[in-house]
Amino acid sequence: MDNPVPPRAAGPGPRRRDRHGRGMRGPIAPPQVPLAASRAEAFADLVQDSVERLERRWPQLADIDFLVLEVPPLNGAGQAWNDEAVPLGGSITAREGRPARVVIYRRPVEIRTKGRDERAALVHEVVVEQVAELLGLTPETVDPRYGED
Repeated sequence: MDNPVPPRAAGPGPRRRDRHGRGMRGPIAPPQVPLAASRAEAFADLVQDSVERLERRWPQLADIDFLVLEVPPLNGAGQAWNDEAVPLGGSITAREGRPARVVIYRRPVEIRTKGRDERAALVHEVVVEQVAELLGLTPETVDPRYGED
């Protein structure tokens, strides 16, 4: 007798459903619907919003790189943590063909804030402080609303 259906493979194969016929039948969301952004992406968006807000007043900020890192690095392999407060950001002056950089540390900022609005305000304060340090100005000169929140 001719059997048109080939025999099933011996090993367990990928299952599309659980053993009761229920389970995932397709993607959770259609491709055109954006999925929830990760915390890192949401934080980077807050930094970008703050930078765009300042660039309207200070066009020279277009030449500065703004970076988001998880945590501040230790300065040496054998260095131990000290009793100083953990920095929320830092700035690196331009040199050797490299642009100036402002670094915002995500985890220390997130730990010090409770909600998105509070986080956005702290991110903006840190960005303003670091830009002021790079430009040699006071934070109030960089953003007249600095410290009002």
